[in-house]
Formats: sequence, C-alpha cells, structure tokens
Amino acid sequence: MKLLYKGKTKDVYALKDGNYLLQYKDDVTTGADGQFDPGANSTGLKIKGVSQAGVRLSQYFFDKIEKAGYPTHYVGADAQKAQMTVKPATIFGKGVEVICRLKATGSFVKRYGDYVKDGQPLDYFVEVTLKDDKREDPLITKDALAALKILTPDEYETLKDLTQKMSKIVGDELAKKGADLYDIKFEFGRCNGKITLIDEISGGNMRVYKNGKIMHPLDLGPLFF
Repeated sequence: MKLLYKGKTKDVYALKDGNYLLQYKDDVTTGADGQFDPGANSTGLKIKGVSQAGVRLSQYFFDKIEKAGYPTHYVGADAQKAQMTVKPATIFGKGVEVICRLKATGSFVKRYGDYVKDGQPLDYFVEVTLKDDKREDPLITKDALAALKILTPDEYETLKDLTQKMSKIVGDELAKKGADLYDIKFEFGRCNGKITLIDEISGGNMRVYKNGKIMHPLDLGPLFF
C-alpha cells in the first residue's frame, strides 16, 4: 500500500488494484471545551473503539443505500481493523459537505432562532458547506457553487435529490430502532463521472435523539449490532 494522505481521523492508502484503503483512527474532533464535537475541525481526544464503530455503522448504511440503487464509493470493510475499501473518486472543488436537516437543532437554531424552535420539523432541508477549516466550513448557495464552477445547477439538484433520498433511508432505519434522526452530513464526489456518496456514514456524522435525549455517536452501533 502507498500512503496518500494523513488526515485528522483517517489515513488514505492506494491499493494495487486501483481502489483506496481508508484506515480510521480513534482520534475524534473536539470543540473549544475539549469535548467530542463531530462538527469541529481539530482533534484533541481519543475514544477507544470509535473507529471500529464508525466503520461498522458505515458498512451497514452503505449496504442499505446501495441496495436502494443509489451510487456509493463503498467496496468492502473490515470493522475489526477499522478499515474500509473504496473506489477512487474526485471531490468537488476542495471538498463540500452536504447537510440534510429533518428537524432544527444545533447551528441551524443558532443562526435562525428568531424563526425556528429546536426540534421543529424541516422536511429534509438541504445545506451545502465548503470544507475549509480556516474559514470554519462556510455555507454556500446553489448560485455561488455555479459561479465558482464547483457544481453546475443540474449537479446541485442531483446532489440535493440524492441527499434527501439517502437521508430518508438512514432516518427510516433509525426509526425502526425507536430513534429519531435530526440531521445528517454527507460527502459526495465523482466516480466514473457520476455523482457518488463518499467518505463514511457514522454516528459522528449525524444527530440522533431517542426518548427526547440526544444520543452519543458511540451509542448508535448497539441499536443495530
């Protein structure tokens, strides 16, 4: 294997067959208070087993999404080794993240608190942010994405449609376990010219509530396994 990239929470290796190996770490992103924060941009904490749990949950949801007929970069996984094999993909610009909000919470309420209450239904509302630690992952609009030649308007609509459909799959699976998906963050790229879901679908990428209380990301795995 050839090391291509060392990241905050995973390293990326090139395999001889043309695919990539993602090696996940137990390092997690933390906020200013030093506590685990999936939305933060720096690491400062290790949680034993978080990498294995993330791969196991990603494998579960990638399988569900692929069976529904939607494109992903997923090839296979070894949760015990915290490894996932994926197809090569190119990213949009320097990377974009897509958030689907089923209910208002977190930064959405912080921004729009004059108009929305925590927990208010949002009907699969989609937001896009640029991956940019220095600028704290700024929001970007459909028109701005087109103007900056990151995504065409048609590509944006495809991205939005896939995000909403995939979010419904994840939300429906959680609902079967008595849990309520509030929001989820996806990453997309291009595989063979097609817009494709990439990265992971772990507990750290979503906010989930059960019995009115937010669940810790590591508590999601036991719902399914």
